[in-house]
Amino acid sequence: MQNVLIVGAGKGGLTVLKMVMEADILNIYAIADKNEHAPGMIFAKKNGIQTSTNWRDFMQQNIDIIIDATGNQSMFYELYQEKPEGAVLVPGAVAHMTSELMDEKEELVNRFKNESYKYDLIFNSTHDGMIVIDEKGIITLFNRSAERVTGLQKGVVIGKHIHDVIPTSQLPLTLQTRKTDRNQKFLLQNGRKIITSRIPMLNEAGELFGAFSIFKDITEVVDLAEEVTNLKEIQTMLEAIIQSSEEAISVVDEKGRGLLINPAYTKLTGLKEEDVIGKPATADISEGESMHMKVLQTRRPVRGVSMKVGPNKKAVIVNVAPVIVDGKLNGSVGVIHDMSEIQQLTVELNRARQIIRTLEAKYSFDDIIGKSEEFQLAIEQAKLGAKTPATVLLRGESGTGKELFAHAIHNASNRKYNKFVRVNCAALSESLLESELFGYEEGAFSGAKRGGKRGLFEEANNGSIFLDEIGELSASMQAKLLRVLQEKEIVRVGGTTPIPINVRVIAATNVNLEKGIVSGKVREDLYYRLNKIPIQIPPLRYRKEDINSLAQHLITKINQDYGRNVEGLTADALAALRSYHWPGNVRELENILGRAIIYMNYSEVLIDLHHLPTLEGDQVKNTIQQEENGFLNNKDLSNLLEEYEAKVLKQALMVNKYNKTKTAKQLGISLRSLYYKVEKFKIAKDGMQ
Repeated sequence: MQNVLIVGAGKGGLTVLKMVMEADILNIYAIADKNEHAPGMIFAKKNGIQTSTNWRDFMQQNIDIIIDATGNQSMFYELYQEKPEGAVLVPGAVAHMTSELMDEKEELVNRFKNESYKYDLIFNSTHDGMIVIDEKGIITLFNRSAERVTGLQKGVVIGKHIHDVIPTSQLPLTLQTRKTDRNQKFLLQNGRKIITSRIPMLNEAGELFGAFSIFKDITEVVDLAEEVTNLKEIQTMLEAIIQSSEEAISVVDEKGRGLLINPAYTKLTGLKEEDVIGKPATADISEGESMHMKVLQTRRPVRGVSMKVGPNKKAVIVNVAPVIVDGKLNGSVGVIHDMSEIQQLTVELNRARQIIRTLEAKYSFDDIIGKSEEFQLAIEQAKLGAKTPATVLLRGESGTGKELFAHAIHNASNRKYNKFVRVNCAALSESLLESELFGYEEGAFSGAKRGGKRGLFEEANNGSIFLDEIGELSASMQAKLLRVLQEKEIVRVGGTTPIPINVRVIAATNVNLEKGIVSGKVREDLYYRLNKIPIQIPPLRYRKEDINSLAQHLITKINQDYGRNVEGLTADALAALRSYHWPGNVRELENILGRAIIYMNYSEVLIDLHHLPTLEGDQVKNTIQQEENGFLNNKDLSNLLEEYEAKVLKQALMVNKYNKTKTAKQLGISLRSLYYKVEKFKIAKDGMQ
């Protein structure tokens, strides 16, 4: 069995890969493409086939056949130069290429027979090398193709004798004999093989005024002819690949007559060879326009065209591409897909997209706003942690942005193309959390799904898992998590077989884990496993210089959510925000700005002080400080809060001219609650209790 290396893993490479896999006499040794996420690379990995982003990794190995599926001429040359001795280099369309080579040779002979003696026709033959000398052997014309083939520059050779440039040239002999030499093989000094015709140039009086040589580089043609020693065997192999393909394929010639169909085509359409071969391209269509004929007319591929084919009017989607070799249209190839298969794939794709939306990380470090020294230190630590596989522990108060950091760490790591799974450890009961994290086997408990279920650790394999509020885990769950961190494996609920996993753990907590160790609520060994890269995210009250930039960022986000066009904050509003101590951190800042924007008029573009909801925490604090002499000593906290609440209600009612609906909206309470409080505090319209 011969080993095959495929270079190029795009759609064409994937098709070649699948076709070669069906051939019994060939073994897919490896596939290479510079894009490791190309469809052929992904398919090969799933089927246990070697892959590499550098095809040279396989050149010194036991390769018998190399198939170039890149369609890149320079790549073909590189492969040829570096292929192992004895290996056969096959272009993706070798049958058409070989046929074209024969046509090209015949075309060359015919062209040379019909060459005229006029210079304008010589210049029009720019794809061939041309050298013209005068009657003294001095070079007068040296075109670009001649430069490319000989490696000599026109500016250097013009005006020199031909033997000074090409010592073995036979053009001076043509001047002497006045005889035409056609299709002569010639070896240049640089090792290139050419086929050349040398023609004397005579005027109408029969007087000699020079000679010219027209030649074509046939190095690759000759080498290919030497390598493809058994063309019939290669052609048979390619036909076998097409015939064994699961894709329904039809091929027509340049006039639209059927040339080839495979069994998959017959199975899909119900049409046999006698119904199609030699018949017009419209023979298989029951409803719709022939895409083969359209492609032959336009020389452009078409994709995703719906039509009905065959006697059963099978609904299909067709992709048709022209077969063009060196500018010559030789026909077209169509691949037909069953619509039912497409519909099933669409359903699966939509399902996959839904899963991806729940598993992907949405934020990067560019989304993290903050220039304060402490915050920048946290960002730098997070960027450093992203480059390592170690567990990261995010610490900080609620609302400081721990989840934002987790997203950014995943997206900056080498796991960013894999899944990012988020788990709130405090949101689920212990039993439910265990089955969600580790999965379960069939029959593990009442209501367990048939066949069991993969856990979130398995879903996150090769990616990252974010365990929020890790300090809320029970002792039992801490022990099981410790096993995952130590052994890199999990055991499903109801199972006994360890399942190895490769997951980066990002944990977050807003509680003091050290106090938890002292009180016995947190396992010390788990603490040290989690605390490898601790990152302390400072609260907003310690970085108030970031409030302006944060507010601008949040206003942009809120504008998109609410369809508003608010531009920013006034100086007074910004000063008020900076004077507040922000117990709820950035989450509270977003809430405050959102509430302010909701109640702004659509004509207002700046958030002013009166738009901001009452920052109650600071006002209570200020009231206590102002009245603490005698006031604090005589009243308890409950009375103080009630008195302050009554003052706020009176102020809000006065601002809104005692419109209770507007007042309730401003205060963020229900109208029913407002009526209750007005009755409770006996607030009259004149503002007196």
